[in-house]
Amino acid sequence: MSITNLQHFAVMGVLLAGCCLQSANAQYPVKIHSHNDYTRTVPFYQAYAQKIYSIEVDMFYRDGQFYVCHDEKDIADGRTFEQLYLQPILSLYKQNNGQAWADEARPLQLLIEIKSDNTSAFMDALTRLFEEHPSVFNPSVNPNAVRVTITGHVPAPDEFARYPEYICFDGDLNQNYTARQLERVALFSVDFQSLSKWNGKGLPVASERVRIAEAVSRAHAAGKPVRFWGAPDGITAWNLFQSMGIDYINTDRVERCADFFSSWHNKTYVIGGDASASATGVTRTDRLDKTTHDFAGFRNDKLQLAERIPLYTPSYRNDGADLPVKNVILLIGDGMGLAQITAADRVNNGLNMLLLKHLGLITTSSRDAFTTDSAGAGSALATGEQNSNRHIAMSDDGKPYPQLTDFFKEAGKDCGVVTLGNVADATPAAFYGHNVERDNAEDLTRELLNGKLSVLAGSGMECFVRRKDGLDLRNELKQRGYRFVTQADEIDADTAKVICIDEEMAKATDTDNFDLLANATRRSIELLNGRNPKGFFLMVEGAKVDYAGHSNCFPASVVETLGFDRAVAEALKFADRDGKTLVIVTGDHETGGLTLIDGDNQTGRMTACYVTDDHTPIMLPVFSYGPQADKFGGKYYNYDIPRRIKTLPIE
Repeated sequence: MSITNLQHFAVMGVLLAGCCLQSANAQYPVKIHSHNDYTRTVPFYQAYAQKIYSIEVDMFYRDGQFYVCHDEKDIADGRTFEQLYLQPILSLYKQNNGQAWADEARPLQLLIEIKSDNTSAFMDALTRLFEEHPSVFNPSVNPNAVRVTITGHVPAPDEFARYPEYICFDGDLNQNYTARQLERVALFSVDFQSLSKWNGKGLPVASERVRIAEAVSRAHAAGKPVRFWGAPDGITAWNLFQSMGIDYINTDRVERCADFFSSWHNKTYVIGGDASASATGVTRTDRLDKTTHDFAGFRNDKLQLAERIPLYTPSYRNDGADLPVKNVILLIGDGMGLAQITAADRVNNGLNMLLLKHLGLITTSSRDAFTTDSAGAGSALATGEQNSNRHIAMSDDGKPYPQLTDFFKEAGKDCGVVTLGNVADATPAAFYGHNVERDNAEDLTRELLNGKLSVLAGSGMECFVRRKDGLDLRNELKQRGYRFVTQADEIDADTAKVICIDEEMAKATDTDNFDLLANATRRSIELLNGRNPKGFFLMVEGAKVDYAGHSNCFPASVVETLGFDRAVAEALKFADRDGKTLVIVTGDHETGGLTLIDGDNQTGRMTACYVTDDHTPIMLPVFSYGPQADKFGGKYYNYDIPRRIKTLPIE
């Protein structure tokens, strides 16, 4: 019998099977599942202390012993199931008079993943072990017994009946089960990556949300809860999964996940809903969200600036003047909101961008989500069109949107992109590439062959020489007249087009490379200005303000914003010398929900905290300087910035 044919079982005895009845605590909006529990500093107890519902342990069976580890090569003495899980559970049940927690008669699920190839031998040995402790593992003996569920190398459905009724199994949505077999299924675990490429930022695209919802509906139609593994693991993801009715939140961040759901009534509000529903009894943890592969993260000892950074005072010559614009420099602080700007300003006693007199406010929502990702926001700033999340300068139906670089190229000007991150990341790619998927780095960078850019600077050499498609993009670009360099110092003001891939730009801004973005900006301006007497367009991205927000690292938020502001100073210096350059400074979105708590202007001390590890939809400031700068005041959408640029008198 297929799962899809079992809808009438949803509220029947299927849910009443003693071993598989996963009775939810009414206080909790979801069940929290501790994934890879054995990797914790104190396995079992860290998750147990949060009073979460389910704990997972990976196990091998060898020489009559169960060993806890993910890979067979990691089998070691002292890492046995008996030592790390069985004895603690037996002790607690004895201490708590036959239940998992002293103050609450609520079952604890133990999800045991079979790693051994010999499933039959594993299950037989496990059954013998549990039968030694019926009061702890058999619900027919003790209603508060541990709920045992088998995952991994699960026995075939027709083998379920070989094992005691109190042992349940992880289900497969693609498997056909008889009614009796389905009774032994405790939950359905689904590979999230088979449904969505979502990275936990913003929202999944609409088509992926449909697939996720369909998987949830199929599980619920069979009367079973559902868990996604391999899913994003952060506040945005937990919130989305809860709202979509996903029963188990699979997390490696058990303490922080528990903290998020512990005061649910303080985090949610629904018109006409019950605002009193809450969850209690859980705590928190921290993590560094790696937004790019191999990003080493922030070191506080490298974030301690010895002295405040001096500012450049603009001349205000031609500022706001009704004169033609020859050059446009657009600087984007990725993840930089007003709180980040305020913090850096107070710590440093001033910012270059705050010396600009023309100020506007933009909203940042993408086409398909209230909270944007960098693809949607960067593409809006690049094209003048509202893009969906994950889309790079492309409509939902696959139509490429013309970019500012196209506009200025057609006007006879040179164009450039500088980023303190990977050149194939969403924001820089939005100014030269088109794709419906931001992660398609090879497709995006291949578009550099169209020669639209005269200078490109950032990190990411793998996009050029270690490609899956076999293309030696570096050599192809050289053949098209590009000079390829590996240090920002090598960007010279000559006539050759330049691509600079400096892996130092992949590192966090710190005291050793604080001026890297400013240096690359200055040199790129000089190159573009020297190449073309008709003028240029340059986009400069401070990429790692965003990283700091995702990491909830406040010192990094300050230093990354200050480093970005040094690049702003270089743009202002050139604008004053040139007199025909429009400088625009903004962000693509805010990251972290940064809140400032306290500070001291005299010492440059500031205390702050974050409310999320993801983007937020709050409005962002727009600072402008030079001729036509007055055209960027007021409140408007982010995609109006390029639209307003295109309406200006261009020299």
